[in-house]
Amino acid sequence: MIVLPAIDLKDGTCVRLREGDFETAHQVAADPLEAARSFRAAGANWVHMVDLDGALLGAAKNRPLVRSVVEQSGLKVELGGGIRSLEDVENALAMGAARVVIGSAAVTDRALVKEAARRYGDRIAVGVDCRDGFVHTKGWRVNSGLSGLAFARDMAELGVRTLVVTDIARDGMERGPSFELLYAMAETGCRIIASGGVTDLSDIRRLRDHGLYGAIAGKAVYSGKLPLGEAIRLAGETEGKKGD
Repeated sequence: MIVLPAIDLKDGTCVRLREGDFETAHQVAADPLEAARSFRAAGANWVHMVDLDGALLGAAKNRPLVRSVVEQSGLKVELGGGIRSLEDVENALAMGAARVVIGSAAVTDRALVKEAARRYGDRIAVGVDCRDGFVHTKGWRVNSGLSGLAFARDMAELGVRTLVVTDIARDGMERGPSFELLYAMAETGCRIIASGGVTDLSDIRRLRDHGLYGAIAGKAVYSGKLPLGEAIRLAGETEGKKGD
């Protein structure tokens, strides 16, 4: 299992939110590149980056910062936020992102998802952002009315191989992932990356033992509750560093 420390970008800085609420944004690091380098020093191979401004406004806003991490950190970058078209996907990949996460657009544009998955395979993921079992979009503010599990199955049928599954109510709350949701999502046959609530080594162990593909850790890494180096070793990460 891979462990992906998280960098969420808002107004050019590294922030964390509580339950996806933009009003709760607080800075956790001044320099995203330095944060990424610290993750690399701890043994990370991946970083999960989200352009929160892009997610809210539907257009990339923090790409220069993302580019600096791609080019200078030595990490593979999984990038989401503001990916609304095939051109957005292509631009992110051309910039050097190792994997692109399609979020809100996956709900409204099945053709985009199908074509991106056909062209780029494992370099495409879809975000399944759930609250009370329903997919939320546009920076997690709008309930789509779609069942999260039904949506995930639909994405699998379109050829998507990787899902980033978030329980919004647990994001930034440090109270453990929504294991039942994640295990149900794994039944789709997709590789599942757990997001939201990953707090300590016991969470990493439990996700690993269930065969999940990855775990994103944000607030717990910044607060020190989750020692990143130990988490990576416990996860038994097998995907190599950038360039492998």
